[in-house]
Amino acid sequence: MREILSGNISRYRKSLGFTQEALADKLGVTFQAVSKWETGQTVPDTVLLPDLARTLGVSVDKLLGYAAFSGETSFYEEDYRKDEYFWGVTPSDMCLKVLELLPPERPLKLLDIGCGEGKDAVFFARCGYEVSAFDISEAGLGKAKRFAEKARVPVRIFRANLWDYRLTERYDVLYSSGVLHYIKPELRDEIMGNYKLHVNEGGLAAFHVFVEKPLIPPAPDDSSHYLWKSGQLFTYFHDWTIEHCSEYQFDCNSSGIPHRHAANRLLARNTGLVL
Repeated sequence: MREILSGNISRYRKSLGFTQEALADKLGVTFQAVSKWETGQTVPDTVLLPDLARTLGVSVDKLLGYAAFSGETSFYEEDYRKDEYFWGVTPSDMCLKVLELLPPERPLKLLDIGCGEGKDAVFFARCGYEVSAFDISEAGLGKAKRFAEKARVPVRIFRANLWDYRLTERYDVLYSSGVLHYIKPELRDEIMGNYKLHVNEGGLAAFHVFVEKPLIPPAPDDSSHYLWKSGQLFTYFHDWTIEHCSEYQFDCNSSGIPHRHAANRLLARNTGLVL
């Protein structure tokens, strides 16, 4: 909690163009106090939280990292409310790549970032990984829980917003398929940096992102998407061992209107080297 709060204070302050001194003046505290909040040495007094949140233009819940519970929802919320599984129950091909590169021969912690209805998270749990999974969709998470119960496997499922949630524990595998294009471009450096810091040495990042291609028309449902540039994902892992990277195109009918996507897929291993 302290790490999430300190990161949020710093992030929202900088997004407003405030210096630590300016924020301190608005709150009637010293800039040293703000500095300690942002480095996690101390936390603001409870009585200060409403004024701090109001000054930063967010709710107290959002400041504390609970933005997922403030009415925000998934683009697919209505689709997830239907009985059938919108994305089916067959795991992604990328799951098999993870299984090949880092099989759970010992207990391995895996986080599914943006798990949707849980098909990949449940697959990993069936294979023996210790799986945690989050999404912003209440309906999707409900189906993921029921799917895990039916499969009789444990999956720690929780609700969180991709934009605001930051990792505070380490994993052996970070996995995300078709979700990271919801990250605003101005947040990518900070979020990807957070992710990399929380992968154990020898662990994997397995990510699939949609990329922009001039010859492929925008998807019908891309109003909330922030497409990546071709190859951009790979640059974040230049100091890791790249186990697999590819770019490909595929047909999709998720909106009921046939269209195509271009995507980059990356599986990178944290070798523990610092360049």
